[in-house]
Amino acid sequence: MQPFREANAARIRYLTDDEIQKLLAAVEGAFGYLVRGALHTGARYGELASLRVKDFNAATQTVFVAKSKNGKARSIHLTHEGVEFFRGICSGGEGGEILFLREDGRPWGQSHQVRHMVEATRHADLSEAVSFHQLRHTYASHAAMNGMPLMVLAGNLGHSDTRMVEKHYGHMSDEYRRLAIQRTALQPSKSLSTRGT
Repeated sequence: MQPFREANAARIRYLTDDEIQKLLAAVEGAFGYLVRGALHTGARYGELASLRVKDFNAATQTVFVAKSKNGKARSIHLTHEGVEFFRGICSGGEGGEILFLREDGRPWGQSHQVRHMVEATRHADLSEAVSFHQLRHTYASHAAMNGMPLMVLAGNLGHSDTRMVEKHYGHMSDEYRRLAIQRTALQPSKSLSTRGT
């Protein structure tokens, strides 16, 4: 059986810095916290919905995911901004409480995020629809472009090696590639780069 053409091609949709700011300006309240949690961790929707207050560890600056898609636990290491975000939303909470709750105080359930994400995309006036899972792509793509070692990024995302990261999340923007090449490629001297007479 022949696979579909480009069936294994890397998915390349992620939000630019400008799109991130537009999206954040369009989300409020409980869903806004959930979106920010995704952008700070790269965690999947189901992983975020299952987090409890005790899963944030300010001392180690990590968020503990008890069960990933592959069934394994992992700790997600946070940036300084991520630590401050989780410190803020955990403040005053009891250890066993669900961390991210809907406006009505109930847990986020399966597919509850879909409608909110559609509305947020529309209010943000983005050029195309964005799924919640693309926030994971956004986290990973920006981490890679900012120089995070792929093995470290793979660990944060819950992968045992870099293959999935390289295939799905390690893509770079054209602008990033251009700047990287300008910084690092061999630069011939002026005398070599001009024609002799």
